[in-house]
Amino acid sequence: MADIEQTVRNGQGTRAARSQGYDLDAYLDRIGWRGGRRTDLATLRGVHLAHALSLPFENLDPVRGAAPSLAPADLMAKMVHGRRGGYCYEHNTLLRLALEALGFRVTPLAGRVVVGARTPESRPRTHAMLRVEVEGEPRPWLADVGFGAAGALLLPVPLVTGSEFEGAGRRHRLVRLAHEGPSELWELQAYGAPGGWSGQYAFTQEPFVAADFEVFNWFVGTHPRSPFTRRPYLQRTTRDRHLALDGARFTETLADGTVTERTLTDEAEARRLVAEEFGIEVPEGVTLLG
Repeated sequence: MADIEQTVRNGQGTRAARSQGYDLDAYLDRIGWRGGRRTDLATLRGVHLAHALSLPFENLDPVRGAAPSLAPADLMAKMVHGRRGGYCYEHNTLLRLALEALGFRVTPLAGRVVVGARTPESRPRTHAMLRVEVEGEPRPWLADVGFGAAGALLLPVPLVTGSEFEGAGRRHRLVRLAHEGPSELWELQAYGAPGGWSGQYAFTQEPFVAADFEVFNWFVGTHPRSPFTRRPYLQRTTRDRHLALDGARFTETLADGTVTERTLTDEAEARRLVAEEFGIEVPEGVTLLG
């Protein structure tokens, strides 16, 4: 993401991104998007959903001790042309490049994951998401294809409070939180049984730049206390189920809420499951079951 501040707009966007190794056509082919390429809400929603249903979440580079590259050419090689996924910085960089190449105005944001946290301030800003301006829409939209959880956004939501949004079978809302800073603090919440509404992450709307994400990515991808360096963490969403591998625990959640879970004990079995169910080729140097 060394060039996250790159500006690509309309017809010049695709050429500028491709010159750095990014190819919009190849990306859209990878996610299976055959729809429009306009700067409208239908395109944003369609590309967002197609990405979320096509590219898995995974942290296998940090597990083998390396922070993944955020350079466009490397993301293309890994996630578009290769049988790999990525985590939030990779996913949302790839989506940002696509949206900018299509002509959208995109602002990278950073948030604090609040799942299991005492307060938002008890966590650093280690999650990336995108603020997207849409032609004809009075408000910007929150886009995020990199939150590795069963309740993550599948479709973007408008940056407004007081409303609930249903998208591809999932419910979300945005609320404002009281805090001491000068900027409004927003929290994205997801609805799920049995606890009802629960926070996913909190964020403000000031932009973040390349240097910020390079530091975040290095810390999350290499620090021994980061949860992403300790064990494999994989997620994949399809239209009828959600799959998760957390260490040796494999969980399948169906659209009707049915959950099945089992513990993997054989490395060869685990590698087959990752290849067949997540569509990921495990890189050399990674042992899934430790």
